[in-house]
Amino acid sequence: MTATLIILAIVIVTALAFDFTNGFHDTANAMATSIATGALKPFTAVAISAALNLVGAFLSVHVAATVAKGIVNLDSYDISTAGGSVPVDGEALLMVVFTGLIGGIFWNLFTWLLGMPSSSSHALFGGLIGAAFAAMGTAGVAWSSIAGKIIIPALVSPFIAAFVSACGTFMVYWITNTIPHRVKNEHFRHGQIVTACLVSLAHGAGDAQKTMGVIFLALVAAGEANPDARLPTWVIFGCAIAIAAGTLSGGWRVIRTLGKGLVEIESPQGMAAEASSAAIILTSAAGGMALSTTHVSTGSILGTGIGRKGAQVRWGVAMRMAAAWLITLPCAAIVGFLSWWIANGVSSFSSTVVGAIVDFILLIAMATVIVIRSHMNPVDASNVNDDWDSNAETVDSSITVEQAAASTTLQPVAVGVTEPAPAAEK
Repeated sequence: MTATLIILAIVIVTALAFDFTNGFHDTANAMATSIATGALKPFTAVAISAALNLVGAFLSVHVAATVAKGIVNLDSYDISTAGGSVPVDGEALLMVVFTGLIGGIFWNLFTWLLGMPSSSSHALFGGLIGAAFAAMGTAGVAWSSIAGKIIIPALVSPFIAAFVSACGTFMVYWITNTIPHRVKNEHFRHGQIVTACLVSLAHGAGDAQKTMGVIFLALVAAGEANPDARLPTWVIFGCAIAIAAGTLSGGWRVIRTLGKGLVEIESPQGMAAEASSAAIILTSAAGGMALSTTHVSTGSILGTGIGRKGAQVRWGVAMRMAAAWLITLPCAAIVGFLSWWIANGVSSFSSTVVGAIVDFILLIAMATVIVIRSHMNPVDASNVNDDWDSNAETVDSSITVEQAAASTTLQPVAVGVTEPAPAAEK
């Protein structure tokens, strides 16, 4: 096996690992409100979401094309077509993809530790941008595509989702104002199940494709695929299974924040939020726009608090989320940038394969530290619906988003968490 194929295998494994983290990180987007209102039992909810994420991954490949051709500028490399000789630059581009994935996985795991619904999509894009910039400079990044299909939608989509959801919530309560509260909630719980399923389907249609695009980019870099070819079937199946498996694992920390921490939510609100999210995400996926399901779903949930008279919105938690969104791209980009330099530095003394292996070991070490830290304050199906501490702004109040940024800047790969600050008073 050649060095290029070894690196390609590492990249594919890492991409599927990112897809898995995307699944458990974003389960909350579809199921948090249904779990919070009791419309679905926790394990039932994640099982349904996993199945529909699997189905959704086969609905479209337009977003995959955006990721494969719209982040890293392939014109900066002399990539040969399938069947030709593997170019010298192929290994370098594989390392860009690999170190970009490290940036995405790191940010997914760190924000999961906080229970913060940060965008997996933007973590991936940020990692790729940082790695491409480190390897190729400004010419290596497709800036115009990023601005039009990633940054602008990221800024606009939460506000659109909040507006649509607020209007929907207001209309629902206005139309049903003569129906007894208990009866209203009971009927809307059934509607929530349907709309939650639509969001899960939409998530599979959008987010699984992002990993498909990354793997396809790696195949092009290795000379195993033509840039204009269709996605291989095995890539679609592999990514669909990975994101479904991640969804099935739960992601309870983020589910708790969205279901209990942002808005005290009732079934009519949950249905309005999920219907708004599904409509926006499915529309964007059909148009090839790599929209963040996290931004849309969080905006929709926040909108239900605005649209329902007397609803409690925890603006402190909302501001933490907004801060996490703003720093996701740059923080993941820094991790991708530094990961590429670590691998490149090792490669200068040994080989590209050794550089990739060193980065892979550091990634595993970082993930292990974060998982161990999460067990200090476990969140699972048994406590995901417990009352939210009014003094807490994350599920782990000993760690803040600002510390996340500092940790990313100073120790981006080898260390996953900072020293905890004093815990908030209960």
